[in-house]
Amino acid sequence: MENFLLVFVTFADKPQAEKCIEVLLGARLIACANIVSEVHSRFHWQGSISNEAEILVIMKTRQKLIDELIKTVKENHSYQVPEIIALPIVAGAYDYMEWIKEETSR
Repeated sequence: MENFLLVFVTFADKPQAEKCIEVLLGARLIACANIVSEVHSRFHWQGSISNEAEILVIMKTRQKLIDELIKTVKENHSYQVPEIIALPIVAGAYDYMEWIKEETSR
């Protein structure tokens, strides 16, 4: 089976998330994205602990596209250091995995 990934990215707001998703879909770097409205994030940043409401996006893609996906997200993101985390999909429905492959073929 080809290597598929779930990619998690947080954004400051929904319009920014939607704009980045459109760019990624247009470039066929992701097959789809799920927008999870308002997650509450607590993190260390520049010597302080921050508490922010963010938008979480879960994307489906292929391993071979991750470098270009990361580059594209960084170019379309307002954060100095955006959260971009990729996790392997270890199993899934064959037809869904094939759909991801088809939608990210360029």
